[in-house]
Amino acid sequence: MSSPARNFLALAISAGAIFGIALGLRTAQPLFISAINSSTGVGYATISLAFGIAQLMWGIGQPVAGAISDRWGPRPVMLAGALLLASGTALMPFASSAWSLILVIGLIASAGASTSGPAQLASAVARWIPEAKRSVANGIIGAGGSMGQFILVPLAQLFIGVAGWQPALIIIGAIGLAAVPLVLFITPATGAHATAHAGAGTMRQAVAGALRDPSYLLLTAGFFTCGFHIAFIATHLPGVVALCELPASVSAWSLSIIGLFNMFGSLWIGKHIQMRRMKVALACVYLARAAIILVFFFSPKTPLVFFVFAAAIGFTYLSTVPPTIGLVAKLHGARYMATLFGIVMLSHQVGGFLGAWLGGKAFEATGSYDWMWWADIALCLFAAAVHLPIREARPQAVPAPA
Repeated sequence: MSSPARNFLALAISAGAIFGIALGLRTAQPLFISAINSSTGVGYATISLAFGIAQLMWGIGQPVAGAISDRWGPRPVMLAGALLLASGTALMPFASSAWSLILVIGLIASAGASTSGPAQLASAVARWIPEAKRSVANGIIGAGGSMGQFILVPLAQLFIGVAGWQPALIIIGAIGLAAVPLVLFITPATGAHATAHAGAGTMRQAVAGALRDPSYLLLTAGFFTCGFHIAFIATHLPGVVALCELPASVSAWSLSIIGLFNMFGSLWIGKHIQMRRMKVALACVYLARAAIILVFFFSPKTPLVFFVFAAAIGFTYLSTVPPTIGLVAKLHGARYMATLFGIVMLSHQVGGFLGAWLGGKAFEATGSYDWMWWADIALCLFAAAVHLPIREARPQAVPAPA
């Protein structure tokens, strides 16, 4: 492995940029909900259903994309995904009915985004990165997703103001094509990398073993919570801001601040878990989220409160991902990590579907989001509790280089 330090950083940063493009585009899409509703008249709950299906499809797509990548290599899967995400986003202005919105938002764009999940990217670069540096690499990938959110969300809001919502969607869809050269850089031209993990068994054996492991099942159950409240916040924070009669720029900047502080949180957690138990880190993150949401719920809803909430929740937003990926690899090895984390991610996205869809249903039924915030708090406490029984070996000290 030539120039390992340079290669490590270049690969991790490039993988993070791919995740940033995918996450940035997905996070920017809810900014257009009001305009889509005004243009199509299909109703807020119907549009929320399309975004809920997108969360579910993003989850279903990840184990499928992971299994194909683990078998035949990640390059064709990720290239096809980049094209689907870009085209699905650019087609949103032309969707004028409930079914067409579900098609472009819920199926095409989300299926494309599912090929650029953090485990898929971590698996793609893992063959070139020493095991001791993989937690840091996963943190960089998560931080890249946050940076994409920080950059693309205010850009999308700017494009809406300058060009209108329909051209803005086409422009950010075109930005998605920037992932194509990055995918070519981080993935090998050859097919599968099965030979890199001799003795790992078959994919069927790996999946069956994981599904019989109580620790893996607890990890999967806990990640449901992460999906529920991340999808609720990402989809409905603009609606919460509008309900508080604040300008739309508050929601755009809040989502952007979430991305910025998420970058810090991802980098911090990637370094923090190198010598600490990942299950404890996860439990602490979920407890912190519960406290943050509780304080926000009882605070006066001013722009400053939204920005402080965004910074606090953003620090924990994707900081669950590096330790969750790390625990999957610890429990069942790195050979089929994309597939096994994809299954965990499916649980995350089932939660995401419910968070996005029920947020819209709750608002239409009650005129507020109050009970969704309480559901968030309860689920955070549940997630903190289920991670503690996971059987995780204590990390071993890494010898200092001679």
